[in-house]
Amino acid sequence: MLTVRRLDIADAGILIAGARARAQEIGVPMCIAVTDEGGTLLAFERMDGGKVTSVTIAIDKAYTAAAAKKATHEYGEISQPGGPAYGIASAIGGRLMVVGGGLPVIVDGEVVGAIGVSSGTPAQDRDVAQAGIAGLSG
Repeated sequence: MLTVRRLDIADAGILIAGARARAQEIGVPMCIAVTDEGGTLLAFERMDGGKVTSVTIAIDKAYTAAAAKKATHEYGEISQPGGPAYGIASAIGGRLMVVGGGLPVIVDGEVVGAIGVSSGTPAQDRDVAQAGIAGLSG
């Protein structure tokens, strides 16, 4: 039998609050998604002004980071033509994201969930996602 560690709804709220605070600081309203370790959505917030098109993107960034146990920008780097993961963006019905802004949440070396952020540039999305994680780790 396995023992699984995962984020709970309280953790998801902390991640979203940290991300929201950073998004407000930089003046970019974001869509923020938090998943458990398997990529199942736990919580979502679309800030006032967050792009409608970014709803699905944020969710899929979190899904990718959790399920693949890898930051989405890392896939971006290796999925370019000639790279070892070229074409991976079309995997899983197109849900696998290769744009920055999806980060796994790691506790004691174990992926316990993920956060995905979208509406800014990839660098802004990644910065806001990292702020959410920083809020959780306190």
